[in-house]
Amino acid sequence: MHRGLFIGRFQPLHLGHITTIKFALKSVEQLTIVVGSADKSHEARNPFTAGERIEMIKDSLDNDGEIDIRKILIIPVPDLGVHALWTKQIELLTPRFQAVFSNDPLTNILFKERGVRLIEPHLSHRKLLSATEIRSRIVRGKTWEKLVTPQTVKVIQDVDGIRRIKTLFTRMADTDTYRVSS
Repeated sequence: MHRGLFIGRFQPLHLGHITTIKFALKSVEQLTIVVGSADKSHEARNPFTAGERIEMIKDSLDNDGEIDIRKILIIPVPDLGVHALWTKQIELLTPRFQAVFSNDPLTNILFKERGVRLIEPHLSHRKLLSATEIRSRIVRGKTWEKLVTPQTVKVIQDVDGIRRIKTLFTRMADTDTYRVSS
């Protein structure tokens, strides 16, 4: 298989994402990483900008001796709001691909309807290796750094991401639309 696609929000990039990238690279010659919801930032669910997320991904992959960065493209793609058109937008903004690596049910349905081959990577330690869990740990002041790459930690620290996430959570909690269990 020549090219594959891995779509995520990477809010933030975590070790589960890195595992999926390594898994995908065993099957394809080139992997396009789509940074989804590229138009979203400074929200409780999407605290980081597309540029910050690209920096997390690029810096992490550059520093991983097992990954050949020359085989990877990173492309930001904004949300459309119309699911059926979203896959077409992905096809317009990325190089041609033969498979999508995803465990997201909606992504899988949409690409399956278009006849694209889906490969569902094994998710190890899913409860821990989740961006939602990482943001939750940041809000609660719990250990989160071991769930992400050192480069992701650095980007989060450099952009004052801990304060940002806590502030966004507080704002959202005030409007009662976002909760983090304790």
